[in-house]
Amino acid sequence: MYILKPNIKNDPEKRWALPDRIFFGNGACHILAGVYLDDPPLSGFYAEKITPIEGFSGNHIFLTDRKIAFDYHGYSVRDRLVEHHRKGWSKMYPGWGCEIESVEFDLLSTAELNRRKMRGPDQYLYDPTPRARNFLARISHDAGYAKADRVVSEGARRQSADGGI
Repeated sequence: MYILKPNIKNDPEKRWALPDRIFFGNGACHILAGVYLDDPPLSGFYAEKITPIEGFSGNHIFLTDRKIAFDYHGYSVRDRLVEHHRKGWSKMYPGWGCEIESVEFDLLSTAELNRRKMRGPDQYLYDPTPRARNFLARISHDAGYAKADRVVSEGARRQSADGGI
C-alpha cells in the first residue's frame, strides 16, 4: 500500500509521473485489472472490488481465481492480499471495514467507471491502457502464479499436519 503526498492524485502530470506500481496502486488499479481481463495472461481470473463502508476511502480492484490474486503487487494469495489491504486501512482509520464483491461491469468503460466514481481510461493525462499492457508484459505470469500457489499449498500442508487447526 502506497500513501501519496497530498494533491498528487489531483495533479494529472504528477500522477502520471508516478512509478507504475504506485500509479496502479493509487487509483488506477481498475485500469490494470481491465487490461488484464481484456487479454488474460492466465485464464480463470475475474475481478473483485474491495469497497469500504460508508464514509471511508480505500477502494481496490484486483483479479482472482478464488485462491490466487493479482494486482500491482503481482501474484499473491488472495486471502493475504485482502488481509494486507484491511490491516493497512484499519491501522490508519480505526473503524474501517469493507465488503468484497465480484465486479460485474466493464473496467475499461468510462461511463461504467464514472457511475462508480472511478476515472475512465480517457480521463487521465494520457491513456493508461498501453502503460498497463507494458506493465503486464514485464511480468512472468506463470512463475508468479506458481510461487503464490506454493504458498497456498504449504499453508494447506501445515494446517493438515496440525490436525486442521
